Amino acid sequence: MTASFIKKAIFLTISLTTFCSSAFSDNVTNPKSFQITKNLSIFNAVVRELDMHYVDTIDYDKFFKKTIDGMLDKLDPYTDYYTEDDTEQLTFMTKGEYVGIGAVIVKKGKNIMIADLYEGKPAHKADMRVGDVILEVDGKRVVGQSSEDVSALLKGQKNSTIKIKLQRDDKLLTKEFLREKIHLNPVEYSSVLAPGVGYIKLGEFTEQSAQEFKSVVSEMEKTGGIHSLIIDVRNNGGGLVDEAVKILGYFLPKGTLVAYTKGKNKQSDRSYKTPLEPQFPNMKLTVLTNRLSASASEILAGAIQDLDRGVVVGERTYGKGLVQSVYPVYFNGNVKVTIAKYYIPTGRCIQAIDYSHRNEDGSVGRIPDSLTTVFKTTNGRSVRDGGGILPDTLTTNDKKWNIAHYIYMQNLYFDFVNQYVKKHPSLPNPQEFVLNDQDFYDFKEFLLKQKFSYTSQSEKAFDELVEVASLEGYDKSAAAEIEALKLKLKPNIEKNIEDNATKIKEYLCIEIIKRYYFQKGVIQYYMDKDEDVKVALSLLKNESKMKEMLFIK
Repeated sequence: MTASFIKKAIFLTISLTTFCSSAFSDNVTNPKSFQITKNLSIFNAVVRELDMHYVDTIDYDKFFKKTIDGMLDKLDPYTDYYTEDDTEQLTFMTKGEYVGIGAVIVKKGKNIMIADLYEGKPAHKADMRVGDVILEVDGKRVVGQSSEDVSALLKGQKNSTIKIKLQRDDKLLTKEFLREKIHLNPVEYSSVLAPGVGYIKLGEFTEQSAQEFKSVVSEMEKTGGIHSLIIDVRNNGGGLVDEAVKILGYFLPKGTLVAYTKGKNKQSDRSYKTPLEPQFPNMKLTVLTNRLSASASEILAGAIQDLDRGVVVGERTYGKGLVQSVYPVYFNGNVKVTIAKYYIPTGRCIQAIDYSHRNEDGSVGRIPDSLTTVFKTTNGRSVRDGGGILPDTLTTNDKKWNIAHYIYMQNLYFDFVNQYVKKHPSLPNPQEFVLNDQDFYDFKEFLLKQKFSYTSQSEKAFDELVEVASLEGYDKSAAAEIEALKLKLKPNIEKNIEDNATKIKEYLCIEIIKRYYFQKGVIQYYMDKDEDVKVALSLLKNESKMKEMLFIK
């Protein structure tokens, strides 16, 4: 145990003892104070006994981090503790920037591989490629290390030199270049999709999101003559609410209430009103949402719906209506605390009724109407609370856990495309790209050669069923039915590949296009096939239908 840790431990013990002593006089009249004092004393005593008697050496930094994380997990999903080492992660969440090389890494076996590159960033400019194996960073061997540890090595001071040793097939390469501040543009893609109709994909709400948004829409208005706009916040997890409010202000009168918060303390109560006169007051709007549109995305979509400023298209949103604030704590740490809930203009809260009944990705599940309350929009339309924003035009989610999903989970699209790009130095425009029959056949053969197999969720559930049936005595009387169901659920790999060829080709095309045209190319590839976009375009071209949906007289 280091001397510095002993000093810290003594300091904390004295602090806790002092706190307990000073609080003791209040215990008789303040039950909450007594609870805090009692439990801090117990915690302090347990740590002291562990330190004196536990058989193995304890890594106290990790020990206390896990202890605090476990404590906060009992509250809500968004209250978190960040150590001094996590400060950069916190900065990235709010500013959308960090200093590094602009690459996403993944661990495969003992190797750390480049999984994705950001266009125009240092790693891309240095001709690093997806599939490259990182062997050393600044002379330090990284084989066998965790992706988190290697990620920390790749980051550093702005304009500092980094030297990376790579393996690409049977070649050893060394890349030396400067780290840069990596700023991810919140506007992931924009385009004039049809005469007069613009499209903008917002990936997040970080600093400068509103300014970037305004610049792009202004340019489309100037050069493309747009008078209608599709705002896509699908898969947008939120971010800075003030940026969402500024964006709403481009379309709504100055001083319009678009959201407000209510918390435990009056200091947590706040009203969000549009700050300036609107930049695009007559722009017709549709907003695309899905089950991963959260927080600030839900405020933007919900305010537009509540104020009848446009039509929301897609899936019910995530249902995150909680406000967090960051507070500094000892030794340069920070704690992000949920302090209030968000409400939108009608007065409804977008937070899900409870955290426990959610979909597998965390988004809100179906909420019975009996548990919700009806609110009225500006034009008198009925909307409900209870979890997220329910679109005006609801689309279906056809994402199923078929064989295409399991291939993805085993990184086999990634592995195959590593070989594909060597044979194909270039690729047609993403919107024109079609996977040919030979490429699909090659992929199918690749899967079989890799001895691809999987255990479906149905099989796992079946195993549990058999165990329970045996306990309850049905294993003999229902033996024939159980065996028939077992055979039905067992995957037939070759047949399942053929039966799900369309979805497998889609996943494969995305992985291929990403290598040549990055995320923008993937969006372009999807655009003509995107049902939500088709619905939005149809509405924007049919003014009478839009008015009918918004109850405009």
